[in-house]
Amino acid sequence: MNAVPSVPLVSARDLASLRRAAGLLEQPTFAVKVADLIGRPPIHALAMLPGVADRQLARVIEAAILKCLSIAIGSLDGTPPNLPSRWVPRVTTGLAGGLGGVFGALALPIELPFTTTLMLQSIADIARHYGEDLARPEARLACLEVFALGDRRSGKRGDMGYYATRSVLAKLTAELTAYIIQRRTVDATSPVALRLVNEIAGRFGIAVSERAAASALPIIGAVGGATVNVMFMGHFQQIAEGHFTIRRLERRYGRELVENLYRSMAARAKSARKSLV
Repeated sequence: MNAVPSVPLVSARDLASLRRAAGLLEQPTFAVKVADLIGRPPIHALAMLPGVADRQLARVIEAAILKCLSIAIGSLDGTPPNLPSRWVPRVTTGLAGGLGGVFGALALPIELPFTTTLMLQSIADIARHYGEDLARPEARLACLEVFALGDRRSGKRGDMGYYATRSVLAKLTAELTAYIIQRRTVDATSPVALRLVNEIAGRFGIAVSERAAASALPIIGAVGGATVNVMFMGHFQQIAEGHFTIRRLERRYGRELVENLYRSMAARAKSARKSLV
């Protein structure tokens, strides 16, 4: 008689971790967080924050992601810290946002690549803390994926959800990983790399355009670009924490089981939110 394959029993602790990760990954968008900060009803605040970047801003975003890809390919390494710092990167990006606010939009081509590089380093710290081996190209690119996971709404790209967004990125990251392994290195401006850059930049651009617009609002201007930057960093740190929690659990229990549990938790949470409206 054939034995029935056993299903791994997920511990209560890991179920709690998965539930928390789902909460982080399905959290309100960055624009809604800004709306809460400035005390405006979300429908009015969101109307002031563009959903897509204009052509000039899009070029700045692509340049920032391209720089981060070069770093991810070449220099994400080091000993994992006991606990990744949350506030040092936030303070640093806050200072950058404050200085950038003095010069307005003119500073964005300089300030945004600097900010995203700091964000990538913080994301890498979180990845190491959750057991990622950054000697592996796939793990490094998983850090870059976080920029694409921070805003999944209905509209041009669809309300895709965490796993659907990862599936879109998976083919591109697999192609680039194979390219890196084959050649031992890769030019970040090669066609295979630029396809991934364009996909991530398009998704990351939604949150960046919201951040840029929020910094221009009068009440936010009084608080300063520093506040918005601190929020921006914190938002993506939370996304990274959820993302690498999921990946850690997938290594332990397999992707299929974790994905099914995640989808069930996310659906229940969404239903609960609707019942409160």
